[in-house]
Amino acid sequence: MLSLLLSISIVTYIDRVNISVTARQLMPALGLTDFQMGQIFSAFVLGYALCQIPGGWLGDRWGPRRILTGAVLWWSLFTALTALAPTLPLTSFMGVFGSLMLVRFLIGVGEAAALPNFNRAVANWLPPHERGLGMGITIGGIGIGSAITPPITAWIMVHFGWQIAFYAAGLLGVVTAIAWFWYATDHPNNHPHVNTAEVSLITGQASHLANSGTDALPIQKTPWPDVRRGETQKEETVPWRDILRTPTVWWLVFSYTCLGYVAYVYLSWFYLYLVNIRGFDVLNGAFFASAPFIAMTIFCPLGGTVTDRLSLSLGINRGRSSVGGTGMVLAAVSIMLGATIQSPYVAIAFLSLGAGWLYFSVSAFWSSTVDLSHRYAGTLSGLMNTGANLGGTLSPTLTPWLAEQFGWSTALGVAALIALLGGLLWIWIRPANGLRRLRLSR
Repeated sequence: MLSLLLSISIVTYIDRVNISVTARQLMPALGLTDFQMGQIFSAFVLGYALCQIPGGWLGDRWGPRRILTGAVLWWSLFTALTALAPTLPLTSFMGVFGSLMLVRFLIGVGEAAALPNFNRAVANWLPPHERGLGMGITIGGIGIGSAITPPITAWIMVHFGWQIAFYAAGLLGVVTAIAWFWYATDHPNNHPHVNTAEVSLITGQASHLANSGTDALPIQKTPWPDVRRGETQKEETVPWRDILRTPTVWWLVFSYTCLGYVAYVYLSWFYLYLVNIRGFDVLNGAFFASAPFIAMTIFCPLGGTVTDRLSLSLGINRGRSSVGGTGMVLAAVSIMLGATIQSPYVAIAFLSLGAGWLYFSVSAFWSSTVDLSHRYAGTLSGLMNTGANLGGTLSPTLTPWLAEQFGWSTALGVAALIALLGGLLWIWIRPANGLRRLRLSR
């Protein structure tokens, strides 16, 4: 199950990043300006941000198997249609620019369901002390997808044209969706390859650990609702009043917004920073630009393992806040050092460490949404990830403006301060307390 979730995670970032590589041929071929291309990039982020909460709610209501299958097929279709956007009927009244914007917006709408439903699946399949590692492995696909997409897409583009890159990515998504639908189930007790002993093991672990301390683990009878084979879950109204009145929810959203701001600096500007400011040529810049994403791939599951172990020994509140806060504070320190050090290679090392420490904290965020409420983990994580993408919407525009006005050291220094703020906000994040007070999972 985790391997399939990791595969879907990789596909999401292939389909997100490939257009930035193909833009080198796509823009002159379609007569698009840099400003228009930036708006097309933003159209994806807009669709992605708007549909985080609906995507998570659908996973809570209908299960991650169906929702993820439909979502992957949806965005894979529109990924392939990116190559056909100039010839779609929409072009006759929207123009090529408008047609591409709409297609990218709809890709964002589909991908919005991915991460919340990853969290929903991990919450259903893993006991509380393994969820951090589960999300760490799954979200590690972000680093893998971001690292492998530029060279593979560039090779396809050079040898076969930019359109084939989108067709290949769309086909890969369809194959992945079929594999997920064929093998996955919403809960372990629905899966034909999971025996009774395995189900009892997970349930027994959760039951034992839930009674081992005051905040050792979320208070819940089993790690998933009692859904029998072939049965659907009874629809319940999302307790928005309780959710919105929980301070931990808002501190979590604000902190993840800070993380999103910093993450999008790497996703949007790191390569150009290396080439234009640090003096690397195009090929070496592309090679070294993968370093932060490799760090993300390593540090993400590492942070998940640490937060799970600390939650067992120190309790949920301290176990999550130790990893979430420490990761973002160390990211801030690393980014600040990388921005000010003169040696380009040492700067790359520290900036890559900054990305790694940033994603070291990610599992603590996503696990906390499950700790707050297992039943509404998809909805809560969708709300949290909306904040990250609001920060991500601001970052690509504000970063170059700050660099132009005050220099790149200042622009990266602002990102470091925002990471520091996100780390300090963990002082007030108490996922176990929120669960007990609101009793959302019962």
